[in-house]
Amino acid sequence: MSLTERVRQAGNATAAPSARQRDPELLEELRCRVQALLPSQEIVRLRANNPARAQSEVRTACRRVFDEDPWFVSDARVRAGLTEAFLDEVFGFGPIEWALADDSVTEIMVNGSRSLYIERAGVLEHVPEPFANDEEVRALIDRIIAPLGRRVDESSPLVDARLPQGHRVHAVIPPIAIDGPAVTIRKFSPQVINLAEMEASGSVEPPVAVFLRWLVRLRKNLAVSGGTGSGKTTLLNALSCEIAREERIVTIEDSAELRFLEHPHVVRLESRPPSAEGTGRVTIRDLVRNALRMRPDRIIVGECRGGEALDMLQAMNTGHEGSLTTLHANSPSDCVLRLTTMVRYAVDLPVDVIEAQIGSALDYIVQTVRSADGKRRTCEIDEVRYDREARALEVVPLYEKSRNASAGTWREAPAWLDDDRLSSEEVELWKRQISFSS
Repeated sequence: MSLTERVRQAGNATAAPSARQRDPELLEELRCRVQALLPSQEIVRLRANNPARAQSEVRTACRRVFDEDPWFVSDARVRAGLTEAFLDEVFGFGPIEWALADDSVTEIMVNGSRSLYIERAGVLEHVPEPFANDEEVRALIDRIIAPLGRRVDESSPLVDARLPQGHRVHAVIPPIAIDGPAVTIRKFSPQVINLAEMEASGSVEPPVAVFLRWLVRLRKNLAVSGGTGSGKTTLLNALSCEIAREERIVTIEDSAELRFLEHPHVVRLESRPPSAEGTGRVTIRDLVRNALRMRPDRIIVGECRGGEALDMLQAMNTGHEGSLTTLHANSPSDCVLRLTTMVRYAVDLPVDVIEAQIGSALDYIVQTVRSADGKRRTCEIDEVRYDREARALEVVPLYEKSRNASAGTWREAPAWLDDDRLSSEEVELWKRQISFSS
């Protein structure tokens, strides 16, 4: 089929989906005609000096192209689709711009030029033929990381970055990515989801929400454990919202994901990868150590992945009760095993000494899980106990909810329910709402 026939076919279409998905050659033809009127160098100059004017100039150039050759594209909706696709390409992120703008999309996964997957409500959806070729994906990666002062090439084929909106980006290119460059973008909502909203959505049962609020109020040290996409960061942020406004919080993250819209006293720290010359790296472990000099009431580490686990445990053991962190683990017991392994990354200590540190520092582990239908929920709460005489660490389940159960069960109540900071009325109400397994 000739280009003219494709144009006429597009013009006769009843709707205008993404112009790029209909026919990338139409977009390429529009690009060439616009650049004849408005050279790329001029667009770059305008974009740097006045982005709003640059967009206006490009729109005007697109209208001139269509007016000078009405047979190029006759349908107004197709024209509008082509114009928006071209603007997305020049000023935004091309074929994924719409997904970035869609608040219901939580993850964007580009698998070379072959396919694009998005995640909505925990369920993957396939978007066919989003890119014309792998070069377009490489151009997308460059547009994302160039303003951040990062680069990716064959000598450094992996890159992690953060978009201005806070979204986390990971990109990998050949030769590491065998089937073409791949991009994964984890989106984060600008709105903070609190425990009340999680309770309303069914992610957390009402008695569990009350229990978690008590843990934060009583300054218990917590670790939120779970797999990728299970809602660890969301729950960590919800727990952070329960911290008293009089307390000073220091957050430490690889990519700043936690949101504090109302708390008045938060210091946010973010690690930094090495520069292209291999200098200037600032690790999570560096930040944890420095946070101890910043007079924090609570330290929140977005995720422990390595040797920083030792510094986090020491912070919890040295007067910073009520600190929070997350870890990747399949269960609370596995969480302790991972912590032990990570501490050994930092220092060669006997396992029983590390377990003593964990037992002294960590009070509770909250397990999250994502179901097959995409729903995220809290499925287990365990208390960490350490017997100093027997030198044994024990992880004791207090609350469990099976995959298909409508409600969870409590095995036992914690020993601190008679704490003066809790009213007897709220404790009695909580006890009436729960059921203990026999």
